[in-house]
Amino acid sequence: MTMNKSAIDFPCEPFRIEEVPEGTHRPLWSVMIPAYNCAKYLRQTLASVLAQDPGPEQMQIEVVDDCSTKDDPEAVAREMAGGRVAFYRRPQNGGVTANFNTCLQRSRGHLVHILHGDDYVLPGFYAKLADMAQNHPSVSSFFVRCQFVEEDGTLDCISPPNRHLFQPSRSPGNLLYNNDLQTPGVVVRRSFYETRGGFLPCLVHVADWEMWVRAISQEGGLFLNELLAAYRFFPTNESGRLARTGENLRAYLRLADIFESHFADFNTARFRALVAQRALQQEKCFADIGDKDAASANHKLWRELTPWTLRWEPALRGLLSSLKRGLFNH
Repeated sequence: MTMNKSAIDFPCEPFRIEEVPEGTHRPLWSVMIPAYNCAKYLRQTLASVLAQDPGPEQMQIEVVDDCSTKDDPEAVAREMAGGRVAFYRRPQNGGVTANFNTCLQRSRGHLVHILHGDDYVLPGFYAKLADMAQNHPSVSSFFVRCQFVEEDGTLDCISPPNRHLFQPSRSPGNLLYNNDLQTPGVVVRRSFYETRGGFLPCLVHVADWEMWVRAISQEGGLFLNELLAAYRFFPTNESGRLARTGENLRAYLRLADIFESHFADFNTARFRALVAQRALQQEKCFADIGDKDAASANHKLWRELTPWTLRWEPALRGLLSSLKRGLFNH
């Protein structure tokens, strides 16, 4: 997989995922749980998996810790499941994408589910996804809807359905412009990762987005229109932290370079306009809660992405409206 080197000046090849060694027991499932300073939520994560556990012959369950500094996920895993849940601590902190790739490399199952240590699954997840995989052997990636959960456990919204994937398809469709697939609601065959590679190390916030588009376009995807997983979002996690600086949206722009090099009909201008709109939305959200630095960072990005003519348009409309009101009032 080659990249646009003019836009990305550091190595950006998929992480190599080795095949499972011969003679190794291969369960159907590998539930790989990347963790970093999220032990307070890990109990719910593990409980949701263990409630659907078909046993070690059919399911590998492993917590992969990225050198947590504020809590002890290993103690939580032992407390919850004794030796049923394996635990691995990376030799050094490498960030989200590196931990995802470690999860893939350590997986042994035919179906790999990456479940963040602060997310969880709903009843029926593993049984229904296993049926999908069995009934569609030529498809490599499977998706379900997720509910968004706030830090305190309050349920927020539900991710929309991806209707173009209700039947097996190799078309990413609108996923080239908007990622509404959440990692806890995604299952991919390990064979795909072995032949097509793992997550791109050069991407941080959007490595999952690139991966799902790659999986669908290269070996097909299928969407089950059922709510079967939960994704937790709060300002102090990685997604919230990157949004404060606008770095999440700058990562989008790096992803646009990759999409442009792989999809002939990809509309870069449309993508950049959507990113600019998202920057305005993030600016407003941070302004509403009084976070001036975060609002300013997102406004700066909006200005970078928006031609000056469009930047002045709202102000000009307001000025013209004021002049008209003044004329009619005399």
